[in-house]
Amino acid sequence: MTENTTTNPLRVCSFESRRSEETRTLITKMGGVATVVPSMKEVPLTENEHGLKFAKQIFAGEIDYVVFMTGVGTRQLFNVIETKWPLTEFLTELQKYVVISRGPKPVKVLKEEKVRIDFVAPEPNTWHELLETMQAGLDLKDKVIAVQEYGIPSTEFYQELAGLGAEVRSVPVYSWAFPDDPAPLYKSIHQTIAGEFDVLAFTSANQATHVFQAAHEQEVFDEWLAAAQKLVIASIGPTATEHLTKLNLPPQLEASPPKLGPFIRTIMTEGPALVNR
Repeated sequence: MTENTTTNPLRVCSFESRRSEETRTLITKMGGVATVVPSMKEVPLTENEHGLKFAKQIFAGEIDYVVFMTGVGTRQLFNVIETKWPLTEFLTELQKYVVISRGPKPVKVLKEEKVRIDFVAPEPNTWHELLETMQAGLDLKDKVIAVQEYGIPSTEFYQELAGLGAEVRSVPVYSWAFPDDPAPLYKSIHQTIAGEFDVLAFTSANQATHVFQAAHEQEVFDEWLAAAQKLVIASIGPTATEHLTKLNLPPQLEASPPKLGPFIRTIMTEGPALVNR
């Protein structure tokens, strides 16, 4: 790995939760000063009425196309369904429909369960590529499309599908809550205002939502946003970039491919020049 060779080490604040220690290690190994602040906690909807309703609709023949958006969500959805029906029975029914994946992570889970996949959106795997893939290969008018949801609902995607004459049925599988101890997140808001970071690193759109919420809860949102806009904003991929841009915090750095290792490498190699500009 190429190390940061600037006089002052790059001070990176990451809001990663699931892979916090790995994030810290990567930043430190590349010569940075890491502050890793968990910004959210995954809350599986184990008593998931939406997931069970979706399964009933599959068994009843009420769906035309099924879209899987995330690997974690796909696996969790299958786990929920398995509480009421044998999974093999459900998967047999699922194969009667057109199966669409937003990217490689749902593909991995679907292949593990030997599910035939009809369409996969190309990189960078946002809803834009997904919509283009569906428009190119499918008749969407008057079709019922079930979408496994991940965190923030993809309302623009739904609106585009509806505009093409489709009926969208969202299937939320898990939600995101604040971390059990939000104190470090709140502290990072004030550290940002105090100028203690060079880079704010976001590895999901949901993180941005929670960080903005934390700034509001601390009643320093305007000060925080003004301070954040002076820093280097880094995004792991196009979905997070789109969300951050809507929140008036457009990233200067984006990973390619959108994975943790390349993301940290991009920050540590390209970040110093942006800080020192």
